[in-house]
Amino acid sequence: MQAVTSFEDSHETPAVRGFLHTPDEPTGHGLVLTHGAGSNAGAPLLIAIADAFCAAGIAVLRCDLPFRQARTHGPPFPAMAAQDRSGLARAVRVLRERLPGKVFLGGHSYGGRQSTMLVAEEPDLADGLLLLSYPLHPPRRNADLRTAHFAKLSTPALFVHGTRDPFGSVDEMRGALALIAGPHEIVAVEGAGHDLGGKGSAAARVAGMVLEAFLQFGEISKSGAGSPAAGRGPAPHGTSA
Repeated sequence: MQAVTSFEDSHETPAVRGFLHTPDEPTGHGLVLTHGAGSNAGAPLLIAIADAFCAAGIAVLRCDLPFRQARTHGPPFPAMAAQDRSGLARAVRVLRERLPGKVFLGGHSYGGRQSTMLVAEEPDLADGLLLLSYPLHPPRRNADLRTAHFAKLSTPALFVHGTRDPFGSVDEMRGALALIAGPHEIVAVEGAGHDLGGKGSAAARVAGMVLEAFLQFGEISKSGAGSPAAGRGPAPHGTSA
């Protein structure tokens, strides 16, 4: 069994608020996981992934970005993006203080984009990235790529992408990921849109796929051995599941 408890650390700003999944048999590793622009830490996909990772012994801090803490509905303001990244950085450091192992950073859509931007500027902040439905470009605006920071991204990064995602096709993603110097892989989820399956059994199935791919990519066994940053050598650039 795992314990899921409300979590808040407001000793500094931005505050870190969300839910902490504590495994019964911990590996010592942890994951900070956050949401997209129209969602929050209670998104079914995030819960399913947190449950799956926690069952594998990885503690998960599922948290709300500062923009969502400021208001319960509505998209983020561009002017708040830097504060959202500051909130993610604090969450990683807070979780790292509690754990002896590696700490990874992940997010869905907007949360994943902000994670990549943050780690491009602070490459030693997290030991690896988990990017769910990276929003490569706005729908029907294929030329407006969100890749300016990719060349600075050296942290190992696993991308999970639906084959029907309007924010970028899998082929577009593979082309864009060639800009990344660090180890990276992409896992394609057949038939999934931007929500990667959304709710219920579909979310649980995707969560299992994400966990399996992450453990393999990160070279982390369920016993806690290994590190996705080990060697920071090259990784395959286009696996699909």
